[in-house]
Amino acid sequence: MEVMNHASRFLLPPLPVDGDPSSVPAYALVVLNQRLPRFAPLLWKHARLRLCADGGANRVYDEMPELFPDQEPLEVRHRYKPDVIKGDMDSIRSEVQDFYSNLGTKVVDESHDQDTTDLHKCINFILDCAPDLDKSNLCILVAGALGGRFDHEIGNINVLYRFSETRIILLSDDCLIYLLPKTHHHVIHVESTVEGPHCGLIPAGAPSTCTTTTGLRWDLNGNGMHFGGLLSTSNIVQEGIITVQSDADLLWTISIKKPI
Repeated sequence: MEVMNHASRFLLPPLPVDGDPSSVPAYALVVLNQRLPRFAPLLWKHARLRLCADGGANRVYDEMPELFPDQEPLEVRHRYKPDVIKGDMDSIRSEVQDFYSNLGTKVVDESHDQDTTDLHKCINFILDCAPDLDKSNLCILVAGALGGRFDHEIGNINVLYRFSETRIILLSDDCLIYLLPKTHHHVIHVESTVEGPHCGLIPAGAPSTCTTTTGLRWDLNGNGMHFGGLLSTSNIVQEGIITVQSDADLLWTISIKKPI
């Protein structure tokens, strides 16, 4: 079975690219309409394409200056200008839309489409309309994907399954979530300075009859998991490398450390 490697390098400052640039993921950032994580400027710096999903533009406009209290808000807003604003445009404030439009941000109104979420619309844009991104090495970071209304969270998790062949990472101030497809054996490189130790593996799409892990305090050894039965929640990262193999798609979640 083919191995898929995972690492949260986007939570660390970017490193100089030596040699082959394909060794670094082609990050795209989507900002949703929830509180910006404290590390949003770091995600912005990693990303080659930055999108706001509808009211996510309000968050960038209002909250990015709060992360730089010693700087002039207008200068911060100019520095953190999204490339694209896309969605059904029912949440973005008119003055925010006008501000970014005047700076050259592309605004894509898809209010005619009420069958997909704003995140789904943004993922489609990245996959279909961003030719400069290396799709084979693409990783989409979604800020503000967790917290707030539970139905929104479930909608965001559903996007992981609808685009299971694309690396998508849902982020909040407290944790991250991504999908481990059953088609691969997974090797997770834990960035212990910024994430962990709490973690979990959740069979949200379908039950697992056989899941095996290494590197956790409570490893699974061919165990089955399903809602109403065993779930690997409140587990602990024990080693720097975690391996996961399962006969079902699993959600991997790990806590993000707060600065001391």
